[in-house]
Amino acid sequence: MQFSSRLDRFGAEIFAALNDRKVELEAQGRKLYNLSVGTPDFETPAHIREALIESAKDPASWRYTLRDMPEMLDAVCSYYQKRYGVTIEPDQVASCYGTQEGMGHIGLVLCNAGDTVLLPTPCYPVFIAGANMAEANIVYYPMTAENHFLPRVSDIPEETARRAKYMVVSLPSNPMGSVGTPELYEELIAFARKYDILLVHDNAYSDIIFDGNEGRSILSYPGAEDVCVEFFSLSKSFDLTGARISFLIGRRDVVAAFRKLRSQIDFGMFLPLQKAAIAALTGPTDTVREQCRKYQERRDALCGGLRAIGWDCPDSHGSMFVWAKIPDRYEKSMDFCLDLIDRCGVIVTPGSSFGPLGEGYVRFALVMPPEQIREAIQAIDRCGILQS
Repeated sequence: MQFSSRLDRFGAEIFAALNDRKVELEAQGRKLYNLSVGTPDFETPAHIREALIESAKDPASWRYTLRDMPEMLDAVCSYYQKRYGVTIEPDQVASCYGTQEGMGHIGLVLCNAGDTVLLPTPCYPVFIAGANMAEANIVYYPMTAENHFLPRVSDIPEETARRAKYMVVSLPSNPMGSVGTPELYEELIAFARKYDILLVHDNAYSDIIFDGNEGRSILSYPGAEDVCVEFFSLSKSFDLTGARISFLIGRRDVVAAFRKLRSQIDFGMFLPLQKAAIAALTGPTDTVREQCRKYQERRDALCGGLRAIGWDCPDSHGSMFVWAKIPDRYEKSMDFCLDLIDRCGVIVTPGSSFGPLGEGYVRFALVMPPEQIREAIQAIDRCGILQS
């Protein structure tokens, strides 16, 4: 069988080696601290689970839905007005099975083969995969420590900007935990308007921002409605990761085109999931605020604890991740990750999986309570990996 040459655009699955080693060590009875996968360990609020269960009891819920329920679209619009002060209409909203899927398909909606797209580096891997599936030409813009891991559009060459079809922005960022400012969002919108670029904003972590700052939608800034769409996910705010509920929101023509593509490959979101989404969007949000506070406790325990044992790890400003430079003697982040598992029992994600500028770093996920995080730090300290 000769497979599609399109697959040649995708690298090897580096997580397989980590998982294989994890399974081996678990079989040996080793104590492991898995801080690699960004799946929240908090409980999904009861009213959301109950809405799904009640809907699933109805035999009619198990048929094709074929569309987004008007009640769900209205719930998204009401939530955006209440949470972000943004007025949107139902025809500016389209559901998808998680932002992972949405970002994976957006390039197919926007690009012809050879079109140029602007992606951050480091970045979440599906940004790259989506552009590759569309056979686009990827140009990376750097997110460096010197610029607080934020975009700097003044560094993007004008000829590149004029060619670009769309630009992905993800703030708060995964994996770096950097958070945008109003001035930065306004600069990004002005840049997109000047060069006729569509901004595609991944807004998965606006409810996980630390130190008293407030998460926002890029659509809350003037001019965004002409040049922006935003993926809004329920996964992290409401602990619905397995349910895969996300929405593309913003410019009408882009949302309509996205909906058209999805209609060719899907028969609509499962009705009980839509009922769960409505419950999340219209119900109480006290758990969202409390969860953010707990994530900050974990951030403080991890970053402060690592600094205390000699690992210079700056505080993350948002998201559920921490981005840390590996010891100087290691050339490859994957080699460091494998040593960290073998010697300390701590599992993290190698930075090399997040694009060209990810090498030399690792990503921690804040998926354990502070006491377990402190245990993991003690394991790192005892094994001496930072000294030898």
